[in-house]
Amino acid sequence: MIEKRAFDSLGGENHGWLNAKHHFSFANYHDPERHNWGALRVWNDDTIEAGTGFPPHPHNDMEIITYVRKGAITHKDSLGNVGRTEAGDVQVMSAGTGIRHSEYNLESEATQIFQIWIFPNKKGDAPAWGSQPFPKGERSGQFVVLASGIEGDDNALPIRTNARVVGATVQAGQTVEYAFDDASRLGYLVPATGRIKVNGVEANARDGIAIKDEAVLRIEALEDSELVLVDTADLH
Repeated sequence: MIEKRAFDSLGGENHGWLNAKHHFSFANYHDPERHNWGALRVWNDDTIEAGTGFPPHPHNDMEIITYVRKGAITHKDSLGNVGRTEAGDVQVMSAGTGIRHSEYNLESEATQIFQIWIFPNKKGDAPAWGSQPFPKGERSGQFVVLASGIEGDDNALPIRTNARVVGATVQAGQTVEYAFDDASRLGYLVPATGRIKVNGVEANARDGIAIKDEAVLRIEALEDSELVLVDTADLH
């Protein structure tokens, strides 16, 4: 089963400094049919204007992955971590028992991010943060694991959940495949850029593709495309 969720159908709100689109229920947007997808709880498509951002605020018991699509985001938190994550790179925050952080766009242009929240395997762990560069050339024509809580994904940023976040860049006319570990896994795929066909279903940039009961994804790039996929366990 592959269900396309067109970008124009997403909830969201334009706050001026922040233009946010929500793939799942979030903030003032509520859709009982789009509350989560397995352990994947949030996928926000945020455009943050230059010189603005999210002031310090708390989180707990959530794995939060930020994929920077354009510009850069600067992070500070109550653990003393400070970091600037650039386009194509990834940061993760395990909120655990509680953490306060801020996220600002200190650049001279708008920053665009995907912010992804995944339920942790268990509650009550100590909070943590980390970031890592992932050169786009290294994921040209193939999926690379960006963040993972699955054994064996040693080069990825660690998250505390039975899920992995993978990325690929695919040239027009190229095809990449992704195989799930077993049939019970769920997938959620978003092309950050480009236009693709996933097991015969066409999708445009920033559309969401919810995937269930598919052993293998065959993704054909109809245009040069940048892909982000979450592979997660079902909660049931």
